[in-house]
Order: sequence, then structure tokens, then C-alpha cells
Amino acid sequence: SEVLAAEAASCLNRAMAALRDIWEEIGIPEEQRLERTDVVKQHIKSLLDMMVAEEQSLKERLLKSIALCRKELDTLCSELKLGPFETEEKSTILQMEKNLRMRVEELQKQKQDRKQELKALQEQDRDLCDILCTALFSIDTGAVPSLEDLDCYRRHVASLNTLKEQRWEEFVSNKRQIILLMEELDHTPDTSFERDVVCENEEVFCLSEDNIVALQNLLQQLEARRALNEAVCAELRARIVALWERLQIPQEEREASA
Repeated sequence: SEVLAAEAASCLNRAMAALRDIWEEIGIPEEQRLERTDVVKQHIKSLLDMMVAEEQSLKERLLKSIALCRKELDTLCSELKLGPFETEEKSTILQMEKNLRMRVEELQKQKQDRKQELKALQEQDRDLCDILCTALFSIDTGAVPSLEDLDCYRRHVASLNTLKEQRWEEFVSNKRQIILLMEELDHTPDTSFERDVVCENEEVFCLSEDNIVALQNLLQQLEARRALNEAVCAELRARIVALWERLQIPQEEREASA
């Protein structure tokens, strides 16, 4: 600062000397030279005062920004369930403002990322719940989810996807057997549930637990009917064989009838 002051004084002295030479060559009276010197002094003072005011304004803006950043950081840390942000004690005002501003931007991005992931998980959850007829995952949608909340939600959605795949495989397998049994029994679907099962558009079938149980019951009923029919057929065949024996029907005629 001493070197700067010396250079400024040297520049001022050279300028004033040049002005005095010019005034002398022009022939400006001493009284007017004093007045002009005072104008120069006032101009320099005004310029320096303006520069000081601008730098003071910059300092105040930085301090105001620091206060706002601290306030926003407190809010973000609370929303994100993080510990308070610690600044270096020996930081300058400029460095502190930069550090706080960068931290605010970082936490704002974290907040936005968490909310976007929550929205995506909720969309997946709704779709799966519509298919599986289950209740939505319980989470406070008005708050920013914690990392633990998001991890729990991810695992929940993953479990629903696994359940959906299991039920879908069971539905497709049972549907295939049911269609074969209906054809074998010459059975036409006569209930809305049976029609939903054999419907070509498999995507519309609700994979609820009740529907899966009803699907299993329908398969068991058809299997029972087939087993009963097979028992009746076996009994009738046995009676026919017995009658063939009693009537002494030749083997050739039996084979033709069979």
C-alpha cells in the first residue's frame, strides 16, 4: 500500500506540474490557477470517494449474499436432513461468499434430484399397484425424501416388480392349462371372470391376490370335472366290457366298437 500511495502521489505531482506549465504558458493569473487547482483536487476527491463507495457497496452485497446463503443453507440442510455447513474461520469475505453459494447450488441440485427420483418411484408404484391391486407406498410427498426413504422406496418398488413377474408367470401358466381343459371339456366361459381369464388381451387381467386365488380355484374345478368325467368314462367302459363278456361278443366286433 505504501508503494501504491507513492506511485499515486508521483502521478498526481506530475499531473499538477504539467497543469502548472500549461497554465503558465497560457498566462492564467495566479488567483485562477489556485481556483483550478482546487477544482482538480475536488475532482480527484470525488473520483476517489466514488471508488470507495463502489467497493463498499460490493462488500455490503457480499455480506448480504453471505447472510442469504446461510439462511438458505439452514433450510436446505433441514430439508435434506444434513448437518450444518461449517465455513473456514480464516476465509475472506469473497471466499466465504463463493463457498456458501457453491454449497447452496450443490444442495439445491441434491434436493431437485431427490424429488425427481421420488416422482419417478411414485409413477412406478402407481402402475404396479393398479396391476396388483395393492396399496400405495406410504411416504410424505410434501417433504424432501431422505436417502433412507428413497432406498426403502426403491426396495419396495423392486419387490412389487418381483411379485408382478411371479404372478404374471403363474397367470400365464394357469391360463394355458385352463384353456386346454375348457376345450377338452367342451366348456364355454360363462362368467365374467372366466371370460377375463381366456381373453386374448392378457394385459387387462388384474394380478390381484384374490384373482390369483380365483384362478387357482377355477383350474382346480376344471381338473376335478375332468377327473370326474374320466372316472365316469372308466366306469362305463368297465360295464361295456362286462356286457361284452356276458354277451360273448367277438373280439373283432369289440375292437370296431372301441
